[in-house]
Amino acid sequence: MKNENFLKANNARHMWHPMAHPADSLKNEPRIITGGQGVRITDVDGSETIDAVGGLWNVNLGYSADVVKDAISAQLQQLPYYSTFRGTSNDAVIELSFMLREFFEPDGLTRAFFTSGGSDSVEIALRLARQFHKVRGEAGRTKYLSLKKGYHGTHTGGASVNGNANFRTQYEPLMPGCFHIPAPYTYRNPFNETDPAKLAQLCLAALEDEINYQGASTIAAFIMEPVLGAGGVIVPHESFMPGVRALCDKHGILLIADEVITGYGRTGSWSGSRHWGVKPDFSCTAKAITNGYFPFGAVMISDHIAEVFENDDTGKAAIGSGYTYSGHPVGAAAAIACLQETQRLKVNENAAARGTQMMAGLLQLQQKHAVIGDVRGGAGLMNALELVSDRDTKAVLDAATIGNIQNAVYDHGVMVRVSGPNMIMSPPLVVTEDDVTQILSAIDKGFSAAA
Repeated sequence: MKNENFLKANNARHMWHPMAHPADSLKNEPRIITGGQGVRITDVDGSETIDAVGGLWNVNLGYSADVVKDAISAQLQQLPYYSTFRGTSNDAVIELSFMLREFFEPDGLTRAFFTSGGSDSVEIALRLARQFHKVRGEAGRTKYLSLKKGYHGTHTGGASVNGNANFRTQYEPLMPGCFHIPAPYTYRNPFNETDPAKLAQLCLAALEDEINYQGASTIAAFIMEPVLGAGGVIVPHESFMPGVRALCDKHGILLIADEVITGYGRTGSWSGSRHWGVKPDFSCTAKAITNGYFPFGAVMISDHIAEVFENDDTGKAAIGSGYTYSGHPVGAAAAIACLQETQRLKVNENAAARGTQMMAGLLQLQQKHAVIGDVRGGAGLMNALELVSDRDTKAVLDAATIGNIQNAVYDHGVMVRVSGPNMIMSPPLVVTEDDVTQILSAIDKGFSAAA
């Protein structure tokens, strides 16, 4: 490995970082991570910290899941690559598809279409939703509805249904026919409603109003995260997603669950949809499917969607989408091992327990630190602190101060993520009670030091 000075000097000279201004990357030295063990990471300076970001919501099993690493190594020796395009397949991906069918059967999802990651999965689901209606003779159903504050990746389709201007404005015009309704976000919403149950009903009413305005016969699908992640960990009332499902059924609209973050145990349930008792038509998954050790994803498809495609005799159901790495055998082998280990460790149960501990601790910190305007979570290991300069006006804390807090928390031994005014925590699902205590302590000390 090149020495520390070389790495720091060359980080931004020859590459651009995602979600960052190139000039900022040149000006501000990054945290260069060189090692990982358990739930801890080590940077180029030798500092060890708890990774309360979990990579990027994806390293659910931490950095020492040797069973996944071994599966990758073994598959590389056996078959490092072959495509799954028409006429060919591989043994690993066939085995994985069978396992995923069993895993997602309670969600009503029995077919898989494999991708290279979350943005790919969203793109495929959007395409298949339109195609489904065309196969059924409703070619006019081309529009998509989604939530403001929702995040659905960075491809053009995903960016078009994204509900955050940061991922949209520099790339507009995006795909036409995409419309957004208010998110069930109690801290900030156009209805000034703080009761979660009442807000859920107001948002559902807004959804039906938009359906009626656009014309139900023009809408292909509604896409939503069961818990909004990058938008600031917005946990809807338990009535919201079932209400969305009911409205979609009423108007013949498909429901796409973006489970790229919430899948595989993070909410305390094996899927975010299952957490709310909802069966979607499509489920977009990635990230934790391989614990972040290999780029891989899957769109899970319900039986009734599959029947329409598989029983078509017109040729309209021929799938014209796919990726060079769809069903990659190494990714499939990693996913098989990861899925087995995820279930063996019952990480969903630990996520629920540690999430309860995290939420209670963060609420205590809110009483101590005036800049914590809102504490969000309550669905497994997904939490956010919204930072404000004034609780009464909810004025957003300036970016420089938020950055200082983030750095101070890191200096006290914990990596957290900042997205706008939100400090987000999404640690590996194998964190212990002591780990969470350390995370809370570092956040407390970081706020005090930055103040």
